[in-house]
This record gives sequence, structure tokens and C-alpha cells, in this order.
Amino acid sequence: MSATPSLLATETEDDLRAAVRSLLTTHSAADRVLARAESGAPYDRELWKTLTGSMGLAGLLVPEADGGQGAGHREAAVVVEELGRAVAPVPYLTGAVVTPATLLALPERTAEVSALLAEVAAGSAVAVLAVPLTTAPGDPLPEVTTDGGGLHGTVRSVADAARADVLLVAADSGLYAVPAGAPGVTVTPLTALDLTRPLAAVQLDGARGTLLAPAADAAPAVRAGLLSGAGLLASEQLGLAEWCLTETVRHLKDRHQFNRPLGSFQALKHRLAQLWLDVAGIRPAATAAAALATGEGGPAEAQLAVAVAQVYASPVAVRAAEEALQLHGGIGMTWEHPVHLYLKRAKGDSVAFGGAGRHGQEVARLAELPAP
Repeated sequence: MSATPSLLATETEDDLRAAVRSLLTTHSAADRVLARAESGAPYDRELWKTLTGSMGLAGLLVPEADGGQGAGHREAAVVVEELGRAVAPVPYLTGAVVTPATLLALPERTAEVSALLAEVAAGSAVAVLAVPLTTAPGDPLPEVTTDGGGLHGTVRSVADAARADVLLVAADSGLYAVPAGAPGVTVTPLTALDLTRPLAAVQLDGARGTLLAPAADAAPAVRAGLLSGAGLLASEQLGLAEWCLTETVRHLKDRHQFNRPLGSFQALKHRLAQLWLDVAGIRPAATAAAALATGEGGPAEAQLAVAVAQVYASPVAVRAAEEALQLHGGIGMTWEHPVHLYLKRAKGDSVAFGGAGRHGQEVARLAELPAP
């Protein structure tokens, strides 16, 4: 067992948080996000270019030798948290967390793997792992077969596949990097609840790609990538839950009824106080999950930290968004108010990477408790 990770933010993390929040305040304001969601083209390419090009944030997990920043999951968690606070429509969690974590978990760093890592770090290519968003670490992967050198199979509900330049496909013969526009690849957008994280079905009909690793190495690497995604998802849930709490408190201070601020009514005070306690509890769980997601404290410790974070963060984020919608009254029920974007993101996150139920089973298994 490793030493308990520090749950306090470092000066570097605070500076990074301030920089990202400042950028998102101007470039990912709620009205801009809503306008993009309504346009049918939700991805903010300009914001992505700034995050990846000007700030180099796509390469936080990528070693400097491969063109990245050589940082770690805690720094990436700060970015994910701020993106969650803004429900920013960019493929960061999928393209800058899950993908590099998967590639870095491969036991052999081939020239092809290094080249793809460099493209991901530079933001010149968005690479997405072609698995359903609901896939938990350790779950069976979609059945993709290899026949005559081509890949065959269909994978549904792949987050950010419509924005991807490269698809990482785990097939029966290994892990492949498949250009999204290659012959035999069809990406079909699906109707998703979360307008800011679109889903798509990926159909492979004889598509050819570059073999990155054999099958024996692919499954553990994919598991590591999904574990990183699930761990940092808690940071995204923290960001959106804190936004919901902050905006609800602000609204109840400003909104008056019977010549009194709504927030002065005791019943609402109690609800907000409990919500504050619940939301505040996400941070230590999310920080521990980010710190241990690399598996440095041992695989079991990493799995337990991530599972605990998801068991706690998922329902709290949903409740924070539900409370925000209800306590905003009629305003919260309108399409023009952004709270529905947060509720939909929270609902989508609650089933991502296995959801709280699947992770609850993992906690019970690792802690040797009766399964819920």
C-alpha cells in the first residue's frame, strides 16, 4: 500500500485552474454552449484549438519525450473539473485522458504508438477509444473481428466519435488505430440526452488500420484507459455540481418573494446546506481517484479509489443538477436557462464508465463486502 495521497491542491494546480477558468469564462459561456447545442454542430473547434495548441493541455498525460507536458492525472483532473463546470463541448475526457492513458499502458512503445501520442499531445489529431460510453473498466469489449486484414463489427454509443480523426479499436487480434475517414468506416450520430457530449455508432466493414499492440496487450491497456476516464469523470462531476450549487445560491439570494430573498426561508437553507456538504464531499474522493488512477499504489488501490469516487460523485452530481433546476423555479424549466445542460450532462455521466451501480459492485468485491 502506498502513502495516502495529499488531498490539498498544489500551487501549480491552482495556477492551472485559474488559467483554464479564465479561458472558459470568455470562450465557453453558457449562452455560447447552448447556441452550439442548438446548431447541430456542438463541438467548439476554436476552444479546442486554444486548449490544445496555445495551452498544450491535450498533452498533460503524455511524456515530454513524446511531445507532451509530462504532467499527471491530478493536473488533467483540474482541466476536466473546469470543463465540467462550463459543460464545454470539447472531447477532452475521451481524447486527452482515456486515449493517452490507453496508449501509455501498452507494454511496448512502438514507433506507431509514439507517433500517435505526439499527434494527440499536439492536438493535431483527436483519437477516441471505440467502446460504448457505458463500458466499465474490466467489462467485456465490443466484438470486433479481423478477417482478411480488415476489421468488422459495430460499436454503439461511442462518445465523441463524430469528432474523432482516429479511432482506437480493440479487435480480436489486437488494438488498432483506424482513421475515422478510412474506407469501411461509417460513423453515424445518435440521439443523445447530453447535447454537449454527442454519441455515435461506429460501423467497421473491412476497415484497415495500424496494429498498435497484440490482443494480449490490448485488453489491459483498454482497462487502464477506462480506469483513468472513470477516475477523472469524478472531477467533471465535481465541476458541474459546484456550478449548480453556486448558481442556485446566487439565484435564491437575488430572487425575492413576500419581500424576502428566497434563500432566507429555512426549508431552502436546510436543502442548500445539505447539498453543500454532499458536493464538498466529491472533492476528496475525486482527488484521491486522480492521484491513484495511474496504479502507482497498486492496481487494487487504484480500482478502489476510482470506484469509491464514482459511487459517491455520480448521484450527488445528479441531485445537485436536479435541485438547481427545481430551485430556479419556472426559470430553470426554460430551454434558455443553461441548467438543463448540466442536468443532462450529470445524467449522462451517471452511466458513463459503468455508472455508480457497477462501481458499487467493484467496491464490494475489493473490500470483500456483500454485493449491493
